[in-house]
Amino acid sequence: MKKLFTTALLLLTLITAFAKRPKNQYVRIKTAYGECIIRLYNETPKHRDNFIRLAKQGFYNGTLFHRVIQNFMIQGGDPESKDTKKAKPGAPLGNGDVGYTVPAEFRDSLFHKRGVLAAARDDNPTKASSGCQFYIVEGKRFTDGKLDTLEQTRLKGRKIPAWQREYYKSVGGVPHLDQNYTVYGEVVSGIDMVDRIAAVKKDNKDRPLDDVPMTVELLSKRECKQLDKILFGQSR
Repeated sequence: MKKLFTTALLLLTLITAFAKRPKNQYVRIKTAYGECIIRLYNETPKHRDNFIRLAKQGFYNGTLFHRVIQNFMIQGGDPESKDTKKAKPGAPLGNGDVGYTVPAEFRDSLFHKRGVLAAARDDNPTKASSGCQFYIVEGKRFTDGKLDTLEQTRLKGRKIPAWQREYYKSVGGVPHLDQNYTVYGEVVSGIDMVDRIAAVKKDNKDRPLDDVPMTVELLSKRECKQLDKILFGQSR
């Protein structure tokens, strides 16, 4: 009887713990240009878990947004960007990494609309992602005509779904990156931070003339549950 009671208690504890878990994990990125909150997608678990692990380690703290292009995206996460010798003013950045890649996790429902978080990568046949570098899309709005042209040229005949077209026309984004780079999160608050960083003065390598360091932190379970409730009307 005692063993049965202990087993039942353990099961109840596990059920209760699971029930209290937030539906999504959110992260906060802070810079001198403001801060934003990003929801990590559960549909891309390998990228989600990798980003969470690095954020817990404080890996991103002090790294720079080292490449910014207005109406396109802001890129960061290069570990060499916090090395004062390698990251001296004017030095090229973007080659630093963590020694591993993350397998691509393309999903038809996840695309490069304004505000998404996506993984940078080098040119490799499997389109595996950098283990640490990422970008946030600022993007721009498109017309049907421009989307038609993209389908015929850069997308090589791949059709953009009608519902995604509506986003690209009304909200904006960078559709030519779809199914080429893994999208694994989106800004739910503070997109103006991205706009401000994208607009800074930069050199001919698209590096900001004044460094833009960041700190990245995971939101607490309580904060995540609150955001789930606000965004989805419920939480686990």
